[in-house]
Amino acid sequence: MRLFLDTANIDEIRQAVKLGAISGVTTNPSLASNEGIGTLDGYRDAVLEIADIVDGPISVEVVSVETEAMLEEGWGISKWHPNVVVKLPSTRSGFEAMTQLSSEGIEINQTLCFSVNQALIGTQAGATYVSPFVGRLDDTGQDGMTVVRDIVNVFREHDISTKVLAASIR
Repeated sequence: MRLFLDTANIDEIRQAVKLGAISGVTTNPSLASNEGIGTLDGYRDAVLEIADIVDGPISVEVVSVETEAMLEEGWGISKWHPNVVVKLPSTRSGFEAMTQLSSEGIEINQTLCFSVNQALIGTQAGATYVSPFVGRLDDTGQDGMTVVRDIVNVFREHDISTKVLAASIR
């Protein structure tokens, strides 16, 4: 098991690294905005600073909703640093973008995953990671950790190499 910190707070990341507690970071524009980062250039600079601190995967989320825009954004983000993983949503457009970007060797974190079926589509689309949203599943009355367990069991049963990154744990 590996732990990833979900933040854009540089101080939190530095503290976690000192503890030896994290293997990577996931972030998104909302988390960056919470830290006072309001521009794409500022977001990029924060990701590069994170890359200087953490020697591991750094998932960086797109904000676009249409496939072509996601592709453009994903290509750009993927060039920020070798450790960057492009974070794409579990939507039709997201899956189309995953398929294209992963076919070009770009690592993908499939975010906003709410079911085994979505996770399986992500693996077929080439996702490196699938991120089931535990907290949001719990908010809807489902057991988010049961969904994580079910995804892990299906992946093991079928020898699927995509990693499961439980997300939105509260």
